[in-house]
Amino acid sequence: MTNISDDTFPRLLGDIGGTHARFAMQWHFQGPLTQPVSLESKDFPGPLEAIQHFLRSQHAPPPRWAALGLATPITGDEVALTNHPWRFSARALQQDLGLTRLKLINDFTALALALPLLGPQDCTPIGTGCAVAGKALALLGPGTGLGVSGLLPAATGYVAIEGEGGHVTLAAASAREAEILARARTHWPHVSAERLLSGPGLELLHALVGEASGMHHEGLTAAEIGRRGCLGQDAQCRETLDVFCAFLGTVAADLALTLGARGGVYLGGGILPQWGDYFLRSPFRTRFESKGRYGPYLAAIPTWLIRAPWPGILGAAQALNEPFAA
Repeated sequence: MTNISDDTFPRLLGDIGGTHARFAMQWHFQGPLTQPVSLESKDFPGPLEAIQHFLRSQHAPPPRWAALGLATPITGDEVALTNHPWRFSARALQQDLGLTRLKLINDFTALALALPLLGPQDCTPIGTGCAVAGKALALLGPGTGLGVSGLLPAATGYVAIEGEGGHVTLAAASAREAEILARARTHWPHVSAERLLSGPGLELLHALVGEASGMHHEGLTAAEIGRRGCLGQDAQCRETLDVFCAFLGTVAADLALTLGARGGVYLGGGILPQWGDYFLRSPFRTRFESKGRYGPYLAAIPTWLIRAPWPGILGAAQALNEPFAA
């Protein structure tokens, strides 16, 4: 049964990552969402202040229900973002906002809930493959961190996964990658996928590629590494992007095999859409299919780059409704 009672509206919807906090309102069931507003998380001491700023800027009445996707595991009342200083109590936030219901979920769980709502115009195919209806969907994406989730088929539709797959151990598939990971382990005893497959990770990977090549490396930002690498203006930046995409292909293939994601693999996050046509021809898809005996199995699975502008907000809206409730 869907939650369509009028007394649950208006609803506040949020998608809060390590860099941006995005909010929108929904006035009634199946009604359109307001144009989402993106705020810099660093400009506010916590989510309460960011939400209050948003509500004032929109001249919005107090919401009754709210769903927030957050870039962290949700394990209890106390919430701490993984890659941002915000710390808060869910109960206190609900009370301070006067909400009758507050639902907190992982941000990539929210994004996973939006996958059935995405159309062809919202995604760009990477390689070939054909989705099998009714099979699991996988989701991952680099941003401030590395988000991982997916949808598993159930009797009433899909059930979203809440996990922390971005922190699995990153594995090498070549001697060059093994050398880079060995250098990374001199800094951290455990090199997770997120350690290199994220915005901060891209900067670290650029430094490690320079070290492995015996080259002096500039302290470039992730955005500048991406720009130079995509344009082919800098050999070190291009190799950094190539290694990044190859590693990402390995992690995506591992996730697809683990979930049996014959419904397809979706790539989200804020980094990849900025790389334009480079990512389409990057080593990602070749590495995705490089699994020995299971190469043909993976070659049949489609991979898509999500280009929809606010999918996490859509997922937050779905989180308050059945049958896709997380």
